Amino acid sequence: MNIIYLLLGSNQNNPHRQLAKACSSITKQIGNIKRVSGIYQTAAWGNTQQPDFLNQVIIVDTPLNAEAAMQTILAIEEKMGRVRTKKNAPRIIDIDILFFNKEIIETKNLSVPHPQLQNRNFVLIPLNELSPNLKHPVLNKTIHQLLRISPDTLTVNKI
Repeated sequence: MNIIYLLLGSNQNNPHRQLAKACSSITKQIGNIKRVSGIYQTAAWGNTQQPDFLNQVIIVDTPLNAEAAMQTILAIEEKMGRVRTKKNAPRIIDIDILFFNKEIIETKNLSVPHPQLQNRNFVLIPLNELSPNLKHPVLNKTIHQLLRISPDTLTVNKI
């Protein structure tokens, strides 16, 4: 069994409901959700002219390998109505793989650990809630350490 850390995000069509729907689909198609962070609200990152996002981190046990998990995630996003337009656009759902076991994966379609997680408090804060001592396999720092040195200045509020 593999352990996968996922970040869920939504800022459209009742984001609370979209996060719940994503969790339901993940349970059915990827694996058992072991732990769930609180839900956090933050201003949009990058393209700020859009509604705030709700974000949540979940930890899932999955029999899938990383590539199969990524393909399943893309199918879940598409089924939920996500249409990829431009970078940092508003979206019904966004599901990112943050960590897959302790692996470092670089392929055409997948970068794990997520290459920007250390720069985004909306990722680090819910991740710190669940696993503050988890060590980033590339940066060799814990999530708590990364949060303390994060360059991100956006406010992240637990709701």
